[in-house]
Amino acid sequence: MLTGPVEIVGTGLIGTSIALACRRAGLEVLLTDTAPDHLRTATGLGAGRARTPADVPQLVVVAVPPDALGPAIVAALDAAGPDTVVTDVGSVKAPPLDAVGAHPSRSRYVGSHPMAGTEYSGPLTASASLFDGRPWAVTPGPDATPAATRTVEALVRLCGAVTVRLSPVEHDRAVARTSHVPHLMASLVAGTLAAAPPEHLALSGTGVRDVTRVAGGDPRLYSQIIAGNAAEVAALLTEVRARLDLVLEAVADDDRVGLESLLGYGQAGTRAIPGKHGTAPQAMEAVRVAVPDHPGELARLFADAGDSGVNIEDVRIDHDPGRPVGLVELDVVAERAEDLRVALESKGWTTHR
Repeated sequence: MLTGPVEIVGTGLIGTSIALACRRAGLEVLLTDTAPDHLRTATGLGAGRARTPADVPQLVVVAVPPDALGPAIVAALDAAGPDTVVTDVGSVKAPPLDAVGAHPSRSRYVGSHPMAGTEYSGPLTASASLFDGRPWAVTPGPDATPAATRTVEALVRLCGAVTVRLSPVEHDRAVARTSHVPHLMASLVAGTLAAAPPEHLALSGTGVRDVTRVAGGDPRLYSQIIAGNAAEVAALLTEVRARLDLVLEAVADDDRVGLESLLGYGQAGTRAIPGKHGTAPQAMEAVRVAVPDHPGELARLFADAGDSGVNIEDVRIDHDPGRPVGLVELDVVAERAEDLRVALESKGWTTHR
């Protein structure tokens, strides 16, 4: 059971969001950061108070940049009380465990990694609801005690997330596939836009925005993350390079069958992504609605969609620079798409298939 106090070391987006979630649950939160402005901002947001030497936390959450993670975990174990559990929320798990090594308190260290975040950073972007419904990997090493692992899993539940238990090595292999390589691919695609003529960029739509969104993240941070998982990322990039060579051959040779096969392989990958709450993926369909670019129109659309009784699974907004309207895509379970169209059209909305 997690009763606090909880110390957060590092008050960026993730650390401050965890602090706010703990405060939401009524726990006492202690804040530590080498950047006084971040600490001051997080305190001002109500995320907790600065830790004093007399404080003895039940749990320490290390939320610092990847290059500083190992030393910060060891420092937390050195400073901790005899019963204090230490976790971290770094994006790779094998290197921090190696850094702990044969530390005498290694049994009270349990790595973890919330699969949540944005392309933004800093305490001002934090939210207590950042982890709601999101997977959170818990990666105990071979020496971690069951009690320490339960304490970290209690933090996951308190933050509204869902525990996924993995070994540190398996975690790093998984995030290379689901996070690190996709980020690199997004950056490569976004890089082709950097020097594009304005008339080319005028044709940008939701597709290119969806593919490139995560490329807006801090290059310094993500270079540290990827370097920390270099072996797994390099192995997967080798597979991607082989497929890219096949794509080049298919395009150059006008091999429609080969190209269709490769595209179908990608489509199969999208179907493999779990649905919400980890359920089996469902067939989805986008209901496209033209929305006038006036204050209050989005609120009216969402209210009318809510009245339809059809659950909205996701939302995307595409602004047409040539018209005073936007196109809102409402993703719903495919079998309910027509019900939503009929309901919205009855309220005067224009929908597109």
